[in-house]
Amino acid sequence: MSRNRLALLFATSGHSGVDRIVANLLPEFGRTAHEFDLLRIKGHGPYLEKLPSNARDIRLPAAHRNTVLPGLVGYLRREQPAALLTASHRLNRAALQARWLARVPTRVAIRMGMTLTGQQEILGPRKGRRLIRSMRFWYPRADAVICPSEGLGRELHELAGVPRERLHVIPNPIVTDSFLEQAREPLDDPWFTDEGPPVILGAGSLEPRKDFATLIRAFARLRQQRPARLVILGEGRERGRLEALAAELGISDDVRLPGFEANPYRWMSRADAFALTSLREGSGAVLVEALACGTPVVATDCPVGPGEILQGGAIGPLIAMGDEAGIAAGLEQALSQPPTAGALRAAAEPFRAGHSATAYLAALG
Repeated sequence: MSRNRLALLFATSGHSGVDRIVANLLPEFGRTAHEFDLLRIKGHGPYLEKLPSNARDIRLPAAHRNTVLPGLVGYLRREQPAALLTASHRLNRAALQARWLARVPTRVAIRMGMTLTGQQEILGPRKGRRLIRSMRFWYPRADAVICPSEGLGRELHELAGVPRERLHVIPNPIVTDSFLEQAREPLDDPWFTDEGPPVILGAGSLEPRKDFATLIRAFARLRQQRPARLVILGEGRERGRLEALAAELGISDDVRLPGFEANPYRWMSRADAFALTSLREGSGAVLVEALACGTPVVATDCPVGPGEILQGGAIGPLIAMGDEAGIAAGLEQALSQPPTAGALRAAAEPFRAGHSATAYLAALG
């Protein structure tokens, strides 16, 4: 058994939250004395420009998560790493199956980043129950179960039967030196360079669970009290509906949906306030990004991350989901009585990549 070698198995789209986690963790892992194997599946990410010198890139003989088991068993028997980290349910289950089949003492740490109740909603009652049964069978067998929030940890304990002593709540590695550099990049946009009204920013996929419709309605209420502008970054199937809503409310001149933005951080660092009005979040990473930029935030108290990030409302207004009047009042508070940029940035400190990497390594043993 290689006591110093750790294995990381992911199969991502190339632009998911897990991709970003891997991209932010690996440079931190590269500063340690450990050796790492990044296990990948054909046609899947993560796609990284460069690996640390202490990491090997290993392609498993599989083209899908569902067919990864034989190759993973072979790898574990051959290399016998000290620990294996996976993310996503199919890979989590495969890792535990592979260890049992390979008969090796490798420690297995699995990560779950999305709420179990949210996954049940997406899958529907039948598939949702099947998912929970699978988790209840496999997850208690993991040596460590990692999640990004206390709320998700409670779900994993109550719904999946994970013993509390094996749960590791580790904030996502969001704040990096690269992130801060991107936030300082110039932004050539007239709304952010003129002396006009304050700009409120939203960001995310234009999908129902983000509930940008409530943000637009709340903004319309705010506009009745004071001049302001709203920018929502992102793309998705709700675009037409959101644009029609802004027109119906008579605020189209003050609402823009620029689409996908590769560097949203330069917008965040210049916005007067950031708003998250989601119905469900895995961790609320965009809130942390806004805080790290020193931008005041307003958020709905949706499951499961915003309440923890905003410390129960101490860092920024925390509003009931769908409460457009409450969100409008929260936005007015953020614009007229903003916390200091230093206090906001301090709230993002636990999400520095270096802190997360240290906690991940502790979970890996």
